[in-house]
Amino acid sequence: MSDFAEADSMGTNMLRYGMWRKQGTLPYTAIISGANNDSAIKFAQREHLNSVFTGIQDKRLVIERLCDTEGLSPEQIVCVFDDINDLSMADDCGLRLMVRRSSSPLLADYVARRSLCDYISGTESGGHAVREICELLLGLLDSYDQALDSRIAYDDDYQTYLQLRQGVVTELFGKGELWEPD
Repeated sequence: MSDFAEADSMGTNMLRYGMWRKQGTLPYTAIISGANNDSAIKFAQREHLNSVFTGIQDKRLVIERLCDTEGLSPEQIVCVFDDINDLSMADDCGLRLMVRRSSSPLLADYVARRSLCDYISGTESGGHAVREICELLLGLLDSYDQALDSRIAYDDDYQTYLQLRQGVVTELFGKGELWEPD
């Protein structure tokens, strides 16, 4: 089971808000898990992510599906990942960000030597690495201060975003359920 923390939740919310401010539309967000992961489903529903894919062994198929159904190109997809079973999926994405784990130093070395990711978090899994990555991306968008100022003020822009975000109904996909890979 994956754990999700409030700090990571705020990070994903602020990144989505910053992207909405830049693009004028909510970014498509999904969790893709090889396990049947109840905590991922609960987190996605609470945060109004677009989709959760569970029990997925070949995660590349989800990337292909997202490109087909959401009109995305692989270069537009940001992948945050943490283990071996994610590497084929990450390889297909435009920006690949790995969550570091001290328990798998050879994996981190392998990924770095083979240029299979663009960034390895300084924070370890379980230490709010998702927050770190979200803040990094928000900073790279040159949106950090503006998004935080707006959120702190709870201004009209943030309230509009929040209303749109709360309107997203999370779709659940799993092998043998609503979506069956070919």
